[in-house]
Order: sequence, then C-alpha cells, then structure tokens
Amino acid sequence: MTILRLFAIIAAMCAALLCRAVSPAEVRWADEAADTTLITRLLVEGAAAHLSTPNERVAYFGRKLIDTPYVASTLEGTPEQLTVDMQHLDCTTFVETVAALAMTTGEGRSSYLDFLHNLEQLRYRQGRVNGYASRLHYASDWVMDNVHQGLLVDYTDRCGAATTPLVKSIDFMTRNRDKYPALADSAEFAAMKNVESAYRNHRVNFVRSATLSSKNAARFLREGDILLFTTKTPNLDVSHEGIVVMEADGPHLLHASSKAGRVVLDPLPLKDYLKKNPSITGARIIRVASH
Repeated sequence: MTILRLFAIIAAMCAALLCRAVSPAEVRWADEAADTTLITRLLVEGAAAHLSTPNERVAYFGRKLIDTPYVASTLEGTPEQLTVDMQHLDCTTFVETVAALAMTTGEGRSSYLDFLHNLEQLRYRQGRVNGYASRLHYASDWVMDNVHQGLLVDYTDRCGAATTPLVKSIDFMTRNRDKYPALADSAEFAAMKNVESAYRNHRVNFVRSATLSSKNAARFLREGDILLFTTKTPNLDVSHEGIVVMEADGPHLLHASSKAGRVVLDPLPLKDYLKKNPSITGARIIRVASH
C-alpha cells in the first residue's frame, strides 16, 4: 500500500467520523418511541413516493405534517441539546423538520439517525450543538450558515422578481433579554451579543409583499419554496416562515399557525394572507439544495 493510498484511507475515516449521525443519547426527545416511529414511517413513505427534486420533497413532507398541533418554545431546555418533538411544532421547527426530512430522503436514506444528523446540521452553527448561542436563532443567521454548508440555496435574487434591500441591525434577543430564559446566564448573553455583532446593519434582499401578491407570483415561486417573512418589527429580520403550495387559485402558505393552533394549508391565497398581515414587508425565498 502506498503512502498516498494510506493517507486517502485515513482522510476518508476522519470524514466519516465528522459526518456521523448524532447519537440518540444526545437528543432531548418529547416522546422517543412515538417520534422515532413517525420519522421512520415518513422517510419510508417518502422514499416510496419517488420524489425527484428537493422542492417536491419539501412540499410532500409539509403536507404530511398538516394538523400537527402548534406549540411554541419546544426547543428550550438546559443544557442545550438537539431537541425533537414531532407531536408539537411552531413555524420554525416545522420548516426545519420538513427540510431535514427532505434532505434525508434526497440522500437515499431512511433511518431516523440520518434525520437527526441533518436536523442538527440545519439547526446549529456549522452543524454542531455547542451551547445556546450555537443554535441559529435568527433566520438571517440560519440562511447564511446553511448556504455556506451547501444545504440551502438563497433563491431570492435568482427568482426573477424585483427585490428590495433590507438593512437592519439584528439584535432583538439581547434587547429583549427577559423573553429568553437562557439569556439570564451572563455567558450565554455574551455569546448571543457576539453572534448579533455580525449582523449590525446587515443587508439582504427580499421580495416585497406587493410583488408576492401580484399575478406574476406564480411565475417566480415554486411549490416547496421556503418563505421567510421579513417584518417591520425593530431589530428583527424575520417574524414567520412557511412553505409555498400551489393551488388552483395560486400560491398558498403551508405553515404552523399560532392562530389556527396547528399546521395548516392556509385557506387564503398568499396574496390575501399578506393583506391580512400588514406587519409583513415581504419574504426571502429559500430552497433546500440538490445533492
């Protein structure tokens, strides 16, 4: 065996260790038996559906989770761990869960262990749990890290619609420290301040609500697109998120709705949903990457 070949084998072994699936012992489960059974069933059904694109997989799994009860703050707990609760979702955990299922099926895998690996990759900075601030709390941080990892694509500037720059300093969490129990810890607070320092006068492009509400929206939106809704709220980039589903009357939003109390395919077309939510200024359009 040549030295070059030996180095290649060692490198492959190291890569395999780095890409390992997270151990179930490292997971905070809501109901381990129920959740692992549901994840496995969804992955097996997804594989049998022979879905050819990431967008198709996102829309498919999103529909599978309709009627899951809405519950906020299911990720909070000490110490910070990868948390899985398939029985209760909010808008963020819904999108993360669907994206992780889509990624796992796209890899040709059907084990809940592979789902856990992908969920950790999506939810945490550089794919690893390392304290509260390692969780990608802000949508801008979530997109930047996962685009860098090659897991997501920011399609906003590629979709063909007119875009507008959003310039904001994103530090809502530390300005509202009392809303986040983990930030009572001075070290965690300092770590979040450090994360937010990268987003002073942060600039990204978004598609305005008026454009998303136009008749042309169906030309640049695709079923399975992830919409991150930009907001008028000071010091916050995104206030809600969901998935595009195409119906006969145009794009609709599939999302975990606090108002409905569950995951719903919103009965209102997207244009009417946006009219009823004037605090939304528009959206960023994100896609799960092809592999």
